[in-house]
Amino acid sequence: MLADLLIGDPAPSFRALAVGLDYPPDGAEVASDALRGQRVVLYFYPEDDTPGCTEQACAIRDAWDDFRQCAKLFGVNSGPVEEHRRFIEKFALPFPLLSDPDNEIAKAYGLWLGEGGGGDAEGGEATERSTFILGADGRIERVLRQVKPAEHANFLLDILRSPSGQAKTG
Repeated sequence: MLADLLIGDPAPSFRALAVGLDYPPDGAEVASDALRGQRVVLYFYPEDDTPGCTEQACAIRDAWDDFRQCAKLFGVNSGPVEEHRRFIEKFALPFPLLSDPDNEIAKAYGLWLGEGGGGDAEGGEATERSTFILGADGRIERVLRQVKPAEHANFLLDILRSPSGQAKTG
Protein backbone atom coordinates (compact mmCIF):
# COMPACT_ATOMS: atom_id res chain seq x y z
CA MET A 1 0.00 0.00 0.00
CA LEU A 2 1.34 3.42 -0.93
CA ALA A 3 1.85 5.97 1.81
CA ASP A 4 -0.35 9.00 1.41
CA LEU A 5 1.99 11.85 2.31
CA LEU A 6 0.36 15.25 2.26
CA ILE A 7 1.54 18.84 2.03
CA GLY A 8 2.68 19.92 5.49
CA ASP A 9 3.58 16.42 6.66
CA PRO A 10 7.12 15.88 7.97
CA ALA A 11 9.22 14.45 5.15
CA PRO A 12 10.41 10.90 5.82
CA SER A 13 14.06 10.85 6.80
CA PHE A 14 16.58 8.99 4.67
CA ARG A 15 20.25 8.17 4.18
CA ALA A 16 21.67 7.17 0.80
CA LEU A 17 24.86 7.11 -1.22
CA ALA A 18 24.97 9.89 -3.80
CA VAL A 19 26.67 9.93 -7.16
CA GLY A 20 27.06 13.25 -8.88
CA LEU A 21 29.09 16.19 -9.96
CA ASP A 22 27.50 18.98 -7.96
CA TYR A 23 26.73 18.23 -4.33
CA PRO A 24 27.62 16.18 -2.37
CA PRO A 25 31.01 14.81 -3.39
CA ASP A 26 30.70 11.71 -5.56
CA GLY A 27 30.14 8.60 -3.45
CA ALA A 28 29.27 10.48 -0.26
CA GLU A 29 26.32 9.61 1.94
CA VAL A 30 23.46 12.09 2.02
CA ALA A 31 21.27 12.29 5.11
CA SER A 32 18.01 14.18 5.10
CA ASP A 33 18.84 15.73 8.48
CA ALA A 34 21.90 17.42 6.94
CA LEU A 35 19.66 19.06 4.33
CA ARG A 36 17.45 20.87 6.85
CA GLY A 37 17.42 24.61 6.28
CA GLN A 38 17.44 24.13 2.51
CA ARG A 39 14.69 23.56 -0.01
CA VAL A 40 15.10 20.06 -1.45
CA VAL A 41 13.67 18.30 -4.50
CA LEU A 42 13.54 14.51 -4.59
CA TYR A 43 12.55 13.30 -8.01
CA PHE A 44 11.91 9.58 -8.16
CA TYR A 45 12.29 7.79 -11.47
CA PRO A 46 12.06 4.11 -12.44
CA GLU A 47 15.38 3.27 -14.13
CA ASP A 48 18.64 4.79 -15.38
CA ASP A 49 19.23 5.16 -19.13
CA THR A 50 15.73 4.32 -20.37
CA PRO A 51 13.93 6.60 -22.84
CA GLY A 52 11.54 8.34 -20.42
CA CYS A 53 14.03 8.61 -17.57
CA THR A 54 16.71 9.94 -19.90
CA GLU A 55 14.32 12.53 -21.34
CA GLN A 56 13.39 13.64 -17.83
CA ALA A 57 16.98 13.82 -16.57
CA CYS A 58 18.26 15.65 -19.67
CA ALA A 59 15.52 18.28 -19.40
CA ILE A 60 16.62 18.98 -15.83
CA ARG A 61 20.25 19.06 -17.03
CA ASP A 62 19.38 21.59 -19.72
CA ALA A 63 17.80 23.92 -17.15
CA TRP A 64 20.31 23.17 -14.40
CA ASP A 65 21.46 26.76 -13.88
CA ASP A 66 17.87 27.69 -13.02
CA PHE A 67 17.26 24.63 -10.82
CA ARG A 68 20.40 25.04 -8.74
CA GLN A 69 19.28 28.55 -7.75
CA CYS A 70 15.98 27.24 -6.42
CA ALA A 71 16.75 24.06 -4.48
CA LYS A 72 19.04 21.10 -3.84
CA LEU A 73 17.85 18.50 -6.32
CA PHE A 74 18.39 14.75 -6.20
CA GLY A 75 17.23 12.01 -8.54
CA VAL A 76 16.31 8.83 -6.64
CA ASN A 77 15.96 5.24 -7.78
CA SER A 78 17.03 1.73 -6.86
CA GLY A 79 19.99 1.62 -9.24
CA PRO A 80 23.43 0.86 -7.82
CA VAL A 81 26.11 3.54 -7.56
CA GLU A 82 28.02 2.34 -10.64
CA GLU A 83 24.87 2.35 -12.79
CA HIS A 84 24.11 5.90 -11.64
CA ARG A 85 27.69 6.93 -12.41
CA ARG A 86 27.43 5.58 -15.99
CA PHE A 87 24.08 7.38 -16.48
CA ILE A 88 25.54 10.67 -15.22
CA GLU A 89 28.64 10.38 -17.39
CA LYS A 90 26.77 9.31 -20.52
CA PHE A 91 24.42 12.30 -20.40
CA ALA A 92 26.61 14.84 -18.54
CA LEU A 93 24.09 15.19 -15.72
CA PRO A 94 25.17 17.96 -13.34
CA PHE A 95 23.06 16.83 -10.37
CA PRO A 96 23.41 13.94 -7.94
CA LEU A 97 21.53 10.67 -8.03
CA LEU A 98 20.76 8.79 -4.82
CA SER A 99 21.10 5.02 -4.79
CA ASP A 100 18.13 3.35 -3.05
CA PRO A 101 18.96 -0.35 -3.66
CA ASP A 102 16.48 -1.71 -1.12
CA ASN A 103 13.80 0.83 -2.12
CA GLU A 104 13.63 2.13 1.44
CA ILE A 105 13.32 5.77 0.38
CA ALA A 106 10.74 4.95 -2.30
CA LYS A 107 8.76 2.94 0.27
CA ALA A 108 8.93 5.74 2.85
CA TYR A 109 7.59 8.20 0.28
CA GLY A 110 4.89 5.79 -0.89
CA LEU A 111 6.32 5.34 -4.36
CA TRP A 112 7.49 1.73 -4.39
CA LEU A 113 5.08 -0.19 -6.61
CA GLY A 114 6.80 -3.55 -6.06
CA GLU A 115 6.27 -6.71 -8.06
CA GLY A 116 3.85 -6.26 -10.92
CA GLY A 117 4.30 -2.50 -10.81
CA GLY A 118 6.02 -2.33 -14.17
CA GLY A 119 9.69 -1.50 -14.49
CA ASP A 120 12.27 -3.73 -16.08
CA ALA A 121 11.32 -6.88 -17.93
CA GLU A 122 13.31 -9.08 -15.53
CA GLY A 123 11.62 -8.26 -12.24
CA GLY A 124 8.55 -6.28 -13.17
CA GLU A 125 9.21 -3.96 -10.23
CA ALA A 126 9.01 -0.21 -10.33
CA THR A 127 9.19 3.08 -8.51
CA GLU A 128 6.44 5.57 -9.35
CA ARG A 129 7.73 8.57 -11.31
CA SER A 130 6.89 11.33 -8.86
CA THR A 131 8.52 14.33 -7.21
CA PHE A 132 8.52 15.75 -3.69
CA ILE A 133 9.51 19.30 -2.85
CA LEU A 134 10.63 19.62 0.76
CA GLY A 135 10.68 22.94 2.52
CA ALA A 136 13.62 24.22 4.55
CA ASP A 137 11.69 23.13 7.66
CA GLY A 138 11.79 19.48 6.54
CA ARG A 139 8.10 19.34 5.70
CA ILE A 140 6.52 18.38 2.42
CA GLU A 141 5.88 21.53 0.45
CA ARG A 142 4.52 19.97 -2.76
CA VAL A 143 3.87 16.53 -4.26
CA LEU A 144 3.87 15.91 -8.01
CA ARG A 145 2.53 12.39 -8.64
CA GLN A 146 3.00 10.40 -11.83
CA VAL A 147 4.75 13.17 -13.73
CA LYS A 148 5.28 12.98 -17.48
CA PRO A 149 8.98 12.96 -18.42
CA ALA A 150 8.58 15.54 -21.20
CA GLU A 151 6.73 18.03 -18.97
CA HIS A 152 8.38 17.46 -15.61
CA ALA A 153 11.32 19.89 -15.71
CA ASN A 154 9.35 22.93 -16.90
CA PHE A 155 6.46 22.26 -14.52
CA LEU A 156 8.80 21.74 -11.56
CA LEU A 157 10.80 24.85 -12.35
CA ASP A 158 7.61 26.93 -12.53
CA ILE A 159 6.65 25.68 -9.08
CA LEU A 160 10.08 26.32 -7.60
CA ARG A 161 10.16 29.87 -8.97
CA SER A 162 6.65 30.71 -7.79
CA PRO A 163 6.43 32.44 -4.40
CA SER A 164 3.26 30.47 -3.65
CA GLY A 165 4.72 27.13 -4.71
CA GLN A 166 2.05 26.76 -7.38
CA ALA A 167 2.75 26.37 -11.09
CA LYS A 168 1.26 28.85 -13.50
CA THR A 169 -1.72 27.54 -15.42
CA GLY A 170 -3.24 28.42 -18.74
